Amino acid sequence: MKEFKGRVAVITGAASGIGRGIAEHCVQKEMKVVLADIEEAALRDTERALQAKGASVLAVRTDVSNAGDIETLAQKTLDAFGAVHLLFNNAGVQTRKTVWESTLADWEWVININLWGVIHGVRIFVPIMLQEQTECYIVNTASSVGLISGPGTGTYRVTKHAVVSLSETLYLELQQRNAPIGVSVLCPSFVRSRLNEAERNRPAELRNPPRKNPPTPEEEALERFYQEMNDSGITPERCADLVFKAIQNNTFYILTHPELRTAIQRRMEDILQGRNPTHPQILRK
Repeated sequence: MKEFKGRVAVITGAASGIGRGIAEHCVQKEMKVVLADIEEAALRDTERALQAKGASVLAVRTDVSNAGDIETLAQKTLDAFGAVHLLFNNAGVQTRKTVWESTLADWEWVININLWGVIHGVRIFVPIMLQEQTECYIVNTASSVGLISGPGTGTYRVTKHAVVSLSETLYLELQQRNAPIGVSVLCPSFVRSRLNEAERNRPAELRNPPRKNPPTPEEEALERFYQEMNDSGITPERCADLVFKAIQNNTFYILTHPELRTAIQRRMEDILQGRNPTHPQILRK
């Protein structure tokens, strides 16, 4: 896809971080933008900010884990703009426990948003795009951890591997049908965002009971590490710029941090050579 002016873009998780960066980029390219997010106040702030720039913007409060909400999002998009040309399945949340310490609520919450959110987006919007019989594009946000081995963030890591596979399958299935719909999977490392604060949007029914014990020194150190990495990450605007370059060049894998290629290659070699998984930190020693 080379031309963007006048096109209609739908973005989930659009009120902050990567989603807002993509929305800003869409506005710069004179697109019509549909913002979807579960956080009402931030969503309305983003809508007002983009409208102040003269953009055609529609904000729809959306819980991406709810198929009915995505169906409503699609219908409101069609009612307002008559089409959808770009879909950014971007909403995501994260927990950072081991896989065995993650509660059932942790697993349900992360899978519901990170994986089911993408599934609902693809299932509901692809048929619409196919009927339009015009050039369209889908970008699914995974993560660099969806391409490499490593400990930690187990619930997040599992869903992001799944999003990579879903995106690869979607790409090949659309190619098989000669459909005019491009697909990319975004695999960023650290981007300055509010992902570390995702708990603010966890639904009450999936919250864990209050902790009985204070965080351990190891847990506190881990939180500091993630916050420092988040604060030193690339900007959402830089990430959005890389996304649109990939769309223009029909690049499937969008890697925002080239230094991770070594870890990705090592995982592939581990698989092909029958080796046990390698901790990515070993590669930096």
